[in-house]
Order: sequence, then structure tokens, then C-alpha cells
Amino acid sequence: MPFCQVIVDIAHEDVDRVFTYRVPSGLTLCPGMRVHVPFGRQRQVEGVVVGLSEDCDLPESRVKDVCGTLEDYPAVLPALLDLAKAIKETSFCTLAQALRLMFPAQMRGERIAEKTQEIAVLTVDPAVRAQVLAAQKRAPKRAAILSLLMESEGGELPCETLRAKLGDVRPALNALREMGFVKLDKREVLRSPYGAMERLAAQDPQLTRQQQDVLDTLLPAVTAGKGAFLLYGVTGSGKTEVFIRAVRHAAQLGKTAIVLVPEIALTPQMVMWFRSRFGEDAAVLHSRLSPGERYDEWRRIRRGEVRVVIGARSAIFAPLENVGLIIIDEEHEGSYIADNTPRYDARELARMRCEREGAALLLASATPSMRSFALAGRGDLTLLTMPRRVNNRPMPEVHVVDMRKELAQGNRSVFSGALLDGLKRCLDAGKQAILFVNRRGYSTFVSCRSCGYTVTCTQCDVSMTYHSAENTLRCHYCGQEQAVPTVCPECGSKYIKYFGTGTQRVEEEVKRFFPDIPVLRMDNDTTRQKDAHERIIGQFRRGEARILVGTQMIAKGLDFPNVTMVGIVAADAMLKLPDYRSAERTFQLLTQVAGRAGRADTPGEVFLQTYDPEHYAIETASRQDYRAFYEAEMVRRKRALYPPYTLIARLLYEADREADAQSAAESAMRQMEAFLERRAYLRKYVVSLRVMPCPVKRIKGKSRWQVALKIVDKSVCQEAVGKMSEIARTPLEHCACVCQVNPGSMM
Repeated sequence: MPFCQVIVDIAHEDVDRVFTYRVPSGLTLCPGMRVHVPFGRQRQVEGVVVGLSEDCDLPESRVKDVCGTLEDYPAVLPALLDLAKAIKETSFCTLAQALRLMFPAQMRGERIAEKTQEIAVLTVDPAVRAQVLAAQKRAPKRAAILSLLMESEGGELPCETLRAKLGDVRPALNALREMGFVKLDKREVLRSPYGAMERLAAQDPQLTRQQQDVLDTLLPAVTAGKGAFLLYGVTGSGKTEVFIRAVRHAAQLGKTAIVLVPEIALTPQMVMWFRSRFGEDAAVLHSRLSPGERYDEWRRIRRGEVRVVIGARSAIFAPLENVGLIIIDEEHEGSYIADNTPRYDARELARMRCEREGAALLLASATPSMRSFALAGRGDLTLLTMPRRVNNRPMPEVHVVDMRKELAQGNRSVFSGALLDGLKRCLDAGKQAILFVNRRGYSTFVSCRSCGYTVTCTQCDVSMTYHSAENTLRCHYCGQEQAVPTVCPECGSKYIKYFGTGTQRVEEEVKRFFPDIPVLRMDNDTTRQKDAHERIIGQFRRGEARILVGTQMIAKGLDFPNVTMVGIVAADAMLKLPDYRSAERTFQLLTQVAGRAGRADTPGEVFLQTYDPEHYAIETASRQDYRAFYEAEMVRRKRALYPPYTLIARLLYEADREADAQSAAESAMRQMEAFLERRAYLRKYVVSLRVMPCPVKRIKGKSRWQVALKIVDKSVCQEAVGKMSEIARTPLEHCACVCQVNPGSMM
């Protein structure tokens, strides 16, 4: 009698191992299937089969039977089962936690089911339909139902459709069924995120010379099923058309493809482009889908009904078979890194899937990450370039506005005179404009001018942001809200003032200067509702608003042909953050948002407002000169020994009491010092090892301390990282710990 090895769906280290069960007669199992198994005393739990065997070393009395399967197919494909095991090793989580990434969360606990609808089907022979219809003339509703069914394709319609047209049709349908004229069926209906995915028959545009050159190198790699590429193409160079042609080539070979985008805001646009060429062969996966939509899209993918999956970070786990190509657009974005357990980098998982499944990998960006460009420089990635816009359209003209001079001239407005003049010219010409500010809300913080007190969150060590629409203060880390104080809680002064600039304030100022111009705002506050991204983007694309104010979710990837002017309100807002990547992120964001202007036939203008115009990130972004920025930044990182020259790992401790977090971090520091003391060959590569509170000392009520290791990036140094991960796995009574390698944020 065969046996199976099961990982039970319990995220605890004590049960992070396989358990053996007997496969009862008549039940067919294979690796990846989800099952119900007995566990503990009179308890059934879900689990995933990870192996099968013909015999078992355990006494027969200790082996229990599998209770049954949750689906009649493997929910986790073999390649994704291997990927889950790799995530367990690299993310320091349990295998159960890694396996949960591979299918929709609502499938656990059977919290989701197929959606069905009742269908009325005409059963009357076509030859006698006229007579039957005439016989029902005395019953108008029956006649109307028969008439609609006869006119419909296939002689069938959903009962809901009949009800919408005719009102209550239940008695009439029951009567027609009893007469044998109609039968009622239950059929599954798929919940589609973007409506029916019909092919829109978009014509292929003529490829540019540079697009063809890139494809001439890329397509043979897709055919061969190997190769990793970095596509560096300026904004507006036509990278998306390269993606579409490469995916089509994979489909013609009988292969499938995954296309990742960093922002959910970009997904509707990418889906629109792909569905125009691939119709229902395209599916979408991201966190803003309803549970039913996500479940149905996942099942379409799992059943092999699609050739390409488009989505945000989690789409890397799409259950596609025979993957031939994975594309990661805007590969520099930090949103590809998952911060919650299990922590993973979708770019690294894409590389793993490609190597394991025989697929080509394409990373693409107008502002590649320093790491990727460095890997291309040493040959780990093949560099492909597209240095010109489609049809040789010019890059936008960038005007750097020194806000220090504006202030000296008495201008205390959010907008410089140059930006206002440019905005007026744009609107007078009948064009559209984008205003970018990387902070939502009305003001960055609220402070007392008498004593300097700043209103901070009681749960997080950060200032609270003022939101004028609700007249409230909100923490952007934990969501806590509180009323705006009328007097200073510290000194009692009435001089409470709003400082800094957010999207709400910019929107308000635009309406003050241009009261008759329709304005849209796109940030986390306006996109909380389902499909809000698609709605706002659609409104702006249709010209229902002339100005779009937004955060970084409007800064990249979006293509608005009528936008000829971009205003960057506070270009250096990110430069002063305590993060070694602040210059890189500033350059990337400024270059990307500037690239939204002048993408059609009318040249674009960009107004870049800054208090630090001499900074090399600002200066190179104004020239759209990535290579100059890369060279300057690499010199700085080499001098300061930052990645990619080194590797940064940290142990992050969080506890209710600061003393517990501090004590645990200091204990870990002592363990690391002792570990390195015994290994002189490692110690010489250590740049620094420190224990300290995190820059943001408290988030969601948890105190935060860290042990940070900076070490030369050599293979032997992974031993030190391994020791840190071992320390992180040690259970602590009052403290949680995670190990992060080159974390997306050191905050």
C-alpha cells in the first residue's frame, strides 16, 4: 500500500517537517495535491503532498490514512514545489509558509468556491418553434421568454438576463420547463477582473531598428530556453512592444510567459496592451483583485487556458507550465521585494524559475538598478540597449528651478513662477499635465512654531501627516488617526502650523490657480477602492481631467499621449533619507516621471523644482543621463563600501517593550562577535558590525532594534549571513526577529 509525505498547513517550526500518511485504496495522489489529513487529537488539517513512497519505516499502528483531497489536481506544480523549498532556505521561513504563496489564500479553509449561474436552455425543435411561440401568445411572459431564447445564440440565456429584461420570470420559466420547452442548467461563470477578454485586433506597429536589434538577440534565447538579459531603454523607446513580440514568439513555440509590473496601477494598462493582441490568452494576478476574481484567474492559468500572465510581484507564482519567458518591467523598483514573511525578491525568484524551467529572463528599465547594471557590466546579464525614443521623438526639455531663489524673491507658494507659466502654456494649448509629489496628504507634518514640538504617532516613531479632506492627522505606517490639535500639547501655544507638501495640498493649490480646470489625484488615499487605479487612469486618458496630481504610482510605465508637461514639485524630497540608496531612488524617480512628458508628436517640458540643484542625482536626472549617474554613484559606493561592493545583512528585532528588543539585539551582537572572533578568515572581510535602534524606532506599537553587518560580497562571507539566519530562527519569548539581506529599506 503506498504512502505519501505531507507538509501540514501549520506555520510553526516544531512541525516544519514531512509527516507520513497512508494512501487509502481508491485514492490517487501525486506531489503538489492538497489533502485533508488527521493531525493530533481528533483534528483534521490541510496539507500539501510533497512526496510518495511504496514503503514506510514507521510502525503501521502509527500511520494514519489521508482523509481526502481538496482538488482532483495538483494545486502546486512540481516546479513551484521546488521553488517553495528554495524560498524556505533563503527566506528563513517554514515550508508551509512558502507553500501558501503558490495558490490564492482563500483556497485555504475552503473559503472560496466556483461561481455558478442558472441558464435557461430552449429544448424545442427548430421546426416547430413558430407553432410553440404562437401557442403561448395568451401568456405574454412565456412568449417573451421563448422569443428571447429563439433570438439568442445557441438558444440559451442566463436567467439573470431574462429577469433584467422581463422582471420576475420564475413562474413562467417553471411552467415552460414543465411543458418541456425549456430546461434549466447550472453552469460555472468566471469572475473576470477586466470584463470579457476579447481580442481587439490591434495592428502590429512597425518595429524600429533598435527594437528589431533587441529582438534579434532575445528571440533565439527564448527558443533555446536560456539566457538572462537587461534591457536598458529610455522612456518612450518602445520596450512594451518588445515584450509583446517576445511573448508572442514564446506562444508560437508552445511556451508560456509571465510579465511582472511593479505597481498595481500599471497592470490595467499592460493588460489592455496584451489583451489587444492575445485576447483571452492573457490573465492577470495581483492583490487588488477580489477573492473570486483571483481564484478564477488562478484556475484559468492552472488549467492551461492562458499563454501569458500579467501581474504584480505575486504573479511570479503563477501556475504556468512550460514557461519560456519571464519579463520584469521597471526592474529597479523596490516593490518587487516582499517585506512580510516569507520575505522574497521576485526578481531573484524569476531567475530561479528560469534556470529550473528552461526559460529566458528579461529585466527592463529606463533606470536600471545599480546591481543589475553592475551584473551586466561583468557579463552575468546580457545588456540590450534602446537609447532613442520611437520615431526619434526628442526627450523632454528639463528646466531645473532653484527654489532657493524663489524663496529669496518672496515666493512661498508650492509652485515656482516657471512651473506656473509652463502649466498655463500647456493648458492653453489644449494639452494635459502631470504634477508629481512623492508624499500623500496635505502636509508632511504638523509642528509648533513656539517650541518645535511635532505631532507624532503614539504607535510609531514617525510624524503624522495632515489630511485636509478629513481634517485629520494620519500615520502612514500603521493607519492611526487623531484630531488636529488647536494648541501645542507641550507648551500650550496656539501657533500650530502645517509644514511640508503632500498631494492634497498640491491639488488644492492647482484648483486655486486654475479653478476651471478639472483635476484628478492619484495616491494611496484615492485608490483604496477596488478598480480605482483603472478608473482614474481611464478618466485621465479620456481627457475628463486636464491635470493629474499623484505620487510615485504615476511616475513610471504609464503612457498618456496628450501629456506634454510634467511638474516635479519637490525633486529632492528623498535625498535626505537615511538610506545609502537615496540618491539612486531619487534619480530613478525623477527620470521616470520626467519620461511621462512628450511621448507623442508634441515635444514635452519638465519643471524640476529643487533646493539642491547641484546634487549629482538632480543634475544627471535633468539631463536624463543614466550612465553619468551610474558612474558617479558607483564611485561613491566604492569609497563608502556600499553594495554592490559589499553585502548588508541585518537582524531586525521587534517587541512590545523596548528593553526586550534591545536585550535580544545586544545578545545577538555578542553571538556574532564570538562567531567572527573564531574565524579570522571572515573577520578580515567585515566592514562594520553594529547594534543600534532602527531609524524608525517604533512601528505599530513595536519597538525596533537591529544588528547590522556590512561585509565584503564574497561567497565565503555567506557563512556569516548563515550564522545571522541561525540566530534569527532561535525562538524568543517576548521578541520577534527576522534576518534581512540587502533589505529594501533600512528604516
